[in-house]
Order: sequence, then C-alpha cells, then structure tokens
Amino acid sequence: MNETTLKCSVRYDGTRFAGWQRQPEERTVQGEIEHAFSCIANTEVAIQGAGRTDAGVHALGQVFSCRWPGTVPVRLAQAVSRMLAPEIRIVSVETAASSFNARFDARWKRYVYAFDFSRSPDPFSARYAWHVPYKIDQAVLEETLPMFLGAHDFSGFQSAGSQMEDTTRTIYKCELLRGGFCGPIDTGSLYRIELTGNGFLYKMVRNICGTLIEVARGRFAPEFIEHALASGGPFRGHCAPAHGLALAEICYEDTARK
Repeated sequence: MNETTLKCSVRYDGTRFAGWQRQPEERTVQGEIEHAFSCIANTEVAIQGAGRTDAGVHALGQVFSCRWPGTVPVRLAQAVSRMLAPEIRIVSVETAASSFNARFDARWKRYVYAFDFSRSPDPFSARYAWHVPYKIDQAVLEETLPMFLGAHDFSGFQSAGSQMEDTTRTIYKCELLRGGFCGPIDTGSLYRIELTGNGFLYKMVRNICGTLIEVARGRFAPEFIEHALASGGPFRGHCAPAHGLALAEICYEDTARK
C-alpha cells in the first residue's frame, strides 16, 4: 500500500492536557490526535510534532507530520476535528515530500508569552495569561529584552531534565507587545512577549519570561541576565507558569525571520 506524507497544523488549549507528547495513562494532545487518525485510517498512525509543549502550554500553530496509508480523505481535517475534544482543532492537512519531518525540517519557531499586569486578574484571560501582581517597570523590561538577541549559549536558561548537548540557540526577535494571544479579549492590562528563534531549550521561554519579570520588579539586576548568558547553567532565575505560553508559529523556509 502506498503511503502519503502529510503536513498538518493544529491549535489547542493545553489546560487539561499533560502536554503534547504521548504518555502512558495520561491525556495528551499527541495521543488524542493519533487515536483519531488511527480510527479513520483503520490502522495505527503515528505523528511527529515540530515541538513538545509541556502540560498546560497552548499552541496556535503547532505542526506535525505523519505517513497516511492509502488515499487521503478529501476532508480529513474536518473529520479528525469532529472526533477530537473541543480544545483541539486541526487547522489544515496538506501533502508533503516523502522526506518531510515536522521536527527536523523546521527552520525557526515563534513563541508568545502573555501577562496580565492588572491589580486583580481578569477571569476571561486567567487561563491564557500570567497574572503578575507586582509593580512592573515596563521600561526596564523593554530595555532588557535585546540582551537575548543573537546567538548565545542558553544553558543558563534551561531547566534540569534536558538532554541537549548543544545549548547554543539564535534569537532573531524578542519584543514586548500590547494584548494577549487568544483573540480580541483585552482589558488594557494584557501584554505579551514574542520570541522568535532557530530553536529553544527545555522551558527556555518560560525561564526567560519569568526572569525578566524578576528584573522588571527590581528583584534581580539586569546584570543577572548577562551573567546567566555568559556563565551558562544551572538555571537560577524564575520559571513563569505554563498557562501563559503558546507555541505560535513554525516556519520551514530557509531564510530566518527578522
């Protein structure tokens, strides 16, 4: 039987999932999608995600690849989405070159992390933004962001548990923007940090965002970040909670986004 390589994009609310990666006895996004694909194909279908989001982390533009047995149904995306929990939506399904791999062919990724800087958390953004109750100096926050641009050894912003030997990554873009990442809801106190790079280490984005807040509230000096980048691990900053983070975009173009 001939197989077709598929490139698929998916959005999901990670609140009630134990992360992306398939795990025994756990409800995961990968496990849910593989079950739906396998039911439609009437045979086991394994998928390869572009990245592994942790428990509670969301995705606006996760990409995965798989080998589909036989003829691909015309409306496969709709059929799979109907079988999935409402927190998961298959956005698109397209054929790709037989060699395509969603993880290894990715050129850059963009993550967004949302904050609520109001005095009291807004109930309609509480699941998608970290409520920061401290007084934040946004000028310091914005002045500190450029420290992460360029190629650095980010082992000082990697949480324990990673097996990566090469911890050098290149950040192309790092900026603070108004608004969250989940639509038109905006109380005026929502902000987000967008990070675009050629790769990210385990909990690297959450560690960067949590540490930036510590600097912006005056608990750490900006030099803390310079030292962490220069001296490497272990991570000694603050890890932001999972629910404010979303994997926003995966790009497979050869030219990095500027």
